[in-house]
Amino acid sequence: MKTLRVDLGINSYDIIIGKNILSNIGNHIKSEGGKVFIISDTNVAPIFANTIIDSLLEKGLDCKLEVLEAGEETKNIKSIAPLYSSMLSYNLTRKDLIITLGGGVIGDLGGFVASTYLRGVPFVQVPTSLLAQVDSSVGGKVAVDLPEGKNLVGSFYQPKLVYIDTDVLHDLPDAFYVDGMAEIIKYGCIKDKALFELLENIHSRDEFMQKVEDIVYTCCDIKRKVVEIDEKDTGERMLLNFGHTYGHAIEKYYNFKGYTHGQAVAIGMVFITSISERLGLTQKGTTERIANILKNFGLPISDKVRPEQLMSAMLNDKKNMGKKLHVVLLKEIGESFTYPTTAEFFLK
Repeated sequence: MKTLRVDLGINSYDIIIGKNILSNIGNHIKSEGGKVFIISDTNVAPIFANTIIDSLLEKGLDCKLEVLEAGEETKNIKSIAPLYSSMLSYNLTRKDLIITLGGGVIGDLGGFVASTYLRGVPFVQVPTSLLAQVDSSVGGKVAVDLPEGKNLVGSFYQPKLVYIDTDVLHDLPDAFYVDGMAEIIKYGCIKDKALFELLENIHSRDEFMQKVEDIVYTCCDIKRKVVEIDEKDTGERMLLNFGHTYGHAIEKYYNFKGYTHGQAVAIGMVFITSISERLGLTQKGTTERIANILKNFGLPISDKVRPEQLMSAMLNDKKNMGKKLHVVLLKEIGESFTYPTTAEFFLK
């Protein structure tokens, strides 16, 4: 078991990473009020919820489980009110605790609920998807989607703990494994050339799982460092959005049903790097390397949708600041920078 400390002053917390540790979560959970409200989904709860509940009950904690329909469509305003009502009927107070057990959708939605219910209840992230373990569970960005776009209503609200059991990934369907690989590849692109080169030499899921604990640790450590520098996403943290402006627009274009988040980001990384390489902002051959590694892990690298069809979604992007859109580009693999421009950049 490995531990990373995210140093954010009074909002500091640990990320615990290990194998076969889910059944021990009760040893790391504190609830002053004695109650734990668990938010999960229809895919994850049947597999892992009882393990967590049993561990918490052993420590004398009272638990309530709320299970939402799995899928991005759940991450919206309509899902929130029933959760608030359930918490109130359970008499959940600010001395109690919320656990988000699931992938990015549950982590984002549940974290947003935790940040707003009674003006803030402590919560713990227990990510069960690869994407959530390496990315969305860390850093305190919690949100829901609007019809106009992804993650447009949210807050910065740090968890009290992120508890990552990499063994749960053995039960992960291939589609979710592939989805998470896009974010891992992103980390290699923006910050860690050695990680990128390691991934270039992995050719099967079995090979990946042999190294999974170290890879998850590396990604969490990269994000930890970035978040400590820029918690509120106004500078350095924007680098984590490489491929996301275009990717989020693609997700919105297909009403969150055409591509998974990772697939859309994969397309976005290739598309924006092809432009920056053409403009001489990125080292020659970078686009090809990214495309090759994405294809190796079964991710798409292009889509038939035209960039001009995505303009409205990109103009709603959270990285818009005034009249400028700050896109993330690569100088080369492992070195990234933000580039102030406009949405028309994607038409070049």
